[in-house]
Amino acid sequence: MRRVGLIAAVLALVVAACGKGGAEEEPTGSGEQAVKTGPGASADTITLGYLPDLSGVFAPNGKAMMEGANLYWDAKNKAGGICGRQVKIAVQDTGYDPQKAVAAYQQLSGDVIGLGLVLGSSIVSALLPNVQQENMFLNFAGWTSDILPNENVAIAGTTYDIEAINAVDFLMKEKGLAAGDTVGHLYFEGDYGENALKGSKFAAEAHDLKLVEQKITPADQDMTGQVSAFKKAGVKAILFSAAPPQAASLAGLAASQKLDVPIVANGPGWTPQLLTTPAAEALIANYHVVSSMAPLSVQSEGVQKFLTEYKAAYPEGTPSSNGSLYAYAGAQIADAALTQACENKDLTRKGVLDALHSLTALDTGGVVAGNLNFSDPAVPPGNLVYVAKVSKDAPGGLEALGDPSQAPDAETYKIG
Repeated sequence: MRRVGLIAAVLALVVAACGKGGAEEEPTGSGEQAVKTGPGASADTITLGYLPDLSGVFAPNGKAMMEGANLYWDAKNKAGGICGRQVKIAVQDTGYDPQKAVAAYQQLSGDVIGLGLVLGSSIVSALLPNVQQENMFLNFAGWTSDILPNENVAIAGTTYDIEAINAVDFLMKEKGLAAGDTVGHLYFEGDYGENALKGSKFAAEAHDLKLVEQKITPADQDMTGQVSAFKKAGVKAILFSAAPPQAASLAGLAASQKLDVPIVANGPGWTPQLLTTPAAEALIANYHVVSSMAPLSVQSEGVQKFLTEYKAAYPEGTPSSNGSLYAYAGAQIADAALTQACENKDLTRKGVLDALHSLTALDTGGVVAGNLNFSDPAVPPGNLVYVAKVSKDAPGGLEALGDPSQAPDAETYKIG
């Protein structure tokens, strides 16, 4: 974490030295219609920046995210846009590389009102000092509670640690996990996996569970050693906080070694493309996902609207909860903040931030579990999660197991 902080500080200085700034402008319009604007907002357009991973370890999710973003904003613009303005998006690929992300941010930062999507905890860590200095909001495609409290960052739902607590609760209520049992946790080093580990440690201590940790990096593709360690320890379940490539290796090797135990992943550990891999049957047998993002099998108004629009726009595409639907939800959040800022006659960066924090019960139509409250930057805006099981017959490959809920342990857990 110290190294990450040092890198972020150095990269922040680079951006500060090289980035493009922008001054606030006079109100556009006249009389009661006048709206104050700043960088990224003009009399006829609003520009949002998008920084997905289109070429790195999360590229499948990054590409799906851009489908969801384009889907939402195309429809919004056809309906008249926001505040009489068309919404444009400026996209730069980060490759899930903080240094590349800094250069990408530099390219667009002076011309956007805020960041509609940034994928990855390490990316956000590198960019955050300058995002704060430039007073922008940032829709974070990630759920680490380590980013809290931060008034510039919006998260769609709850955080990885709380997801992990809910995962343990699900395993104990539905999969026979009991006090004294051993649980494995395979996780990425860094803000994602290690944040989830905080939750699994909390739940393990609360229920007298033994936790076997296996830390990996995104470069690690073969999970043979980790599966062997779990089997030797006699784990009764596995928590997973890494990426889809490692999920395929984990599930496939567990099946081949006769380690027939349930696996529960955080949201980023799933993409429907996994159903096209040799590990598909193993995933169908034992793999689950816990996330605030709705599985596409949910029959809510927001999810079904998304699916209808997605199929029309991308008839050959594969919709996903943590990809295209997430970015759709992120656009809903940005839309609500921008619309409120317009009503406040203040389309400056600070005006949008103020508008975001005035949202206390944002209803996404079930796209994100529960209503979202952005008034307190120190806590996640949501506290409910869906639990889903992999299914080849469900849209997006996930079948919801009941309604969204919150584990009792999550209510007593203190972030930070």
